[in-house]
Amino acid sequence: MERMVIFCMLFFCSSMALTAAAYKIVKYKQLLKTIELLETTVKDKDVELLHTPENPVDGCLLTAVTCFQKGTLKLQPKNSQVNSTFTQTIKVLKRFTFSNPGKQCESSCESYEKKTPKEFLKSFAKLIKQV
Repeated sequence: MERMVIFCMLFFCSSMALTAAAYKIVKYKQLLKTIELLETTVKDKDVELLHTPENPVDGCLLTAVTCFQKGTLKLQPKNSQVNSTFTQTIKVLKRFTFSNPGKQCESSCESYEKKTPKEFLKSFAKLIKQV
């Protein structure tokens, strides 16, 4: 009987770990789709260039994600017809949380090169794929 209880506990714990990992994968895939949707609705001409983190080291992922979230607030919709879609996607990106046990880097968002909004979003998608 004791072995059966231990087996059940091990089975339960392992299934919970797999569920948590699967949830994270789905969350990141949804985030990638959101970024791709935003790429089609963002204004790319006559706009402010954005600081774009590229290839951050492992310990700097939290800083890079924070820079991308701040940058998305500066994005503008391509036209008034896509405004509602654009607003919804920005809300999704603002609510995204990235849990990383690493520490924050000493570099700031301003230390990264400035790029156009579409390049900014492509780099953001690349970062999410890395995670």
